[in-house]
Amino acid sequence: MSSIGLWLVGARGSVATTAITGLLALRARVIEPTGCVSALPRFSGAALPDWDSFRIGGHDIADLALDKRAELLTEAGVIPHRVFEAVRSGLSSVDSEIRPGYHPATHSGSQADAARRLADDIGDFAARHELEQVVVVNVSSTEPVFPSLPEHATLKALEAAMAVPGRTVLPPSSVSAYAALRAGCPFVDFTPSTGIRLPALEDLAAGQKLPYAGSDGKTGETLVRSTLAPMFTTRALTVRSWAGTNLLGGGDGLTLADAEHAGSKLASKGRGLASLLGGEVTAPLHIDNVPDLGEQKIAWDHVSFEGFLGARMSLQFTWTGYDSALAAPLVLDLARFTAAAHAAGSVGPLPALAFFFKDPIGTAEHRLAEQFAALTDWAESL
Repeated sequence: MSSIGLWLVGARGSVATTAITGLLALRARVIEPTGCVSALPRFSGAALPDWDSFRIGGHDIADLALDKRAELLTEAGVIPHRVFEAVRSGLSSVDSEIRPGYHPATHSGSQADAARRLADDIGDFAARHELEQVVVVNVSSTEPVFPSLPEHATLKALEAAMAVPGRTVLPPSSVSAYAALRAGCPFVDFTPSTGIRLPALEDLAAGQKLPYAGSDGKTGETLVRSTLAPMFTTRALTVRSWAGTNLLGGGDGLTLADAEHAGSKLASKGRGLASLLGGEVTAPLHIDNVPDLGEQKIAWDHVSFEGFLGARMSLQFTWTGYDSALAAPLVLDLARFTAAAHAAGSVGPLPALAFFFKDPIGTAEHRLAEQFAALTDWAESL
């Protein structure tokens, strides 16, 4: 059995901790793979690595140990007590594989130095455990929109700028993407941050013959939207407005309470809705931090639409869930699918993985049913 590394950027966050806990619990056979798309019977014939193939490591700027984070998630109702107790020692073992991440405020030296250290961490992890490949998945907190990105810079020019001490050329997510690619690893961005979405980094991925995927995991409100919006368009009903409100607590609520951090998340959600409806529509959307909700997230949407003879009607829905519990199995799915794509020699964006993202790279398809059909066809071809 081949050994595969799953390297998580933001490894001590809620999503990563839930994913790690879930993977350890799947290995121990104390849970079923509920919520894991890759475990559906229709993918049983695909060349996907099994749960026991993965060894986990990662980067994080936080220092709260994984077992302590998992304990907090258990108290919040995300992780069952019996599961936490069954994997507690395993969490401590994984925590020993987490290395300090990159933050521009605390890093001294150039971004090239930072990226080299991050890549070396991944390379050391792979060498120590004799891993055949490592998949890097970014599950860190959403970044503020970066003020100035070298969108048209060549890779050579980008690397020269990164080598200047004290100069912040790239946001942390892109430094992580660069480091992953330099370490020879596929990169998956589960966040709406910039990540690999720069021409120079896409060129680097092509040169390294690596696949990549993203961005912004589709777990709640947008998942429902990508299912409901095609209903209106296929029935020739005109959507006049689609308003949304997101209420969330925990770390995400605190992060997204900052308008600068929320900007990329709102943009990611908005692009998908416009594509689903075939054009721009009035779609106010805002995110509110409600600390009392803890790890829960609530989305409320109001859709105003017009039917035959101009009849005005509406649809409303409320979605309540634990975002970490919704996101974690998708992280594991993406690790399996991306590892299989890499082993099969795929290079560049993986549009078939659009099913998992709000703002997919490599395709303009946002309809959930069509995305799932594309995923199924692609997986069967691996």
